[in-house]
Amino acid sequence: MQKLSVLLCVIVGLAANATHAAELKPETVAAFEQYLQATEARMQNDLQLNRFLVVDLLPEPRRDEAYQQLREGRIYIQRLQSREDNREIPIPNGLIHHWSGVMFIPGATLSEVFAVLQDYDHHQDIYRPDVRRSKLVERNGNQAKIYLQLFNKSIVSVVLNADFDVVDADFGATRRQTVSRSTRIAEVVNPGKANEHERPVGHDHGYMWRLDSYWRVEEKDGGVYVQNESVALTRTVPAILAWLVNPLLESIPRGILIHLLQDTRNAVMKTQS
Repeated sequence: MQKLSVLLCVIVGLAANATHAAELKPETVAAFEQYLQATEARMQNDLQLNRFLVVDLLPEPRRDEAYQQLREGRIYIQRLQSREDNREIPIPNGLIHHWSGVMFIPGATLSEVFAVLQDYDHHQDIYRPDVRRSKLVERNGNQAKIYLQLFNKSIVSVVLNADFDVVDADFGATRRQTVSRSTRIAEVVNPGKANEHERPVGHDHGYMWRLDSYWRVEEKDGGVYVQNESVALTRTVPAILAWLVNPLLESIPRGILIHLLQDTRNAVMKTQS
């Protein structure tokens, strides 16, 4: 028990050390943009090859099995890694969290799904508690600017004010995509209190510096397949803490993505009732 107590004290001390402020460096931003370019180039190539969803990249018979499981109500989750010339893209002083998830909503239509995805003023209700506040700032045709206050609680509670540019695109009558790119993410101190304020952007704890999301929606098989692919940038983890933190880095994005898809499905089905 004495050894266990010492170990717990060490873990707590290391975790506290990991929450010290970090700085978002220009080379980290440049590497993230390079990673995004490789990601979007792959997505464009997939589109040209008629592989609209990530499950379309699976070999047979795994692809048919995945589609069958989706129609049975399961959610398909996959961790991704974009490469450039078949080589990993290094991210100095940063970590990439790249995940994709797909679900199926029977009986739904493309327009019903996008009515939920574009209802930005009510995302604080649809996606609570992950979204605490939401607002459509501006809309101009297929483009929009939105504000979200994001929340997550794992080892610590994190609240972020985030601004996004959103662009919608149609790919025929049954396929549609919406892309949201973060333009500003600020860590919130003392959220909900009279002295609530933001830390300087890029000079914070590095819980999330960038977040880009790609929604793809396809209507077929008597319903709609909904996919979210997200790419987030955070600070690195000290090597001595990796054994403790890495499992959380795997589970937290996966769990958030599952909740995001489930909440979307619930909101769409609610409009049908």
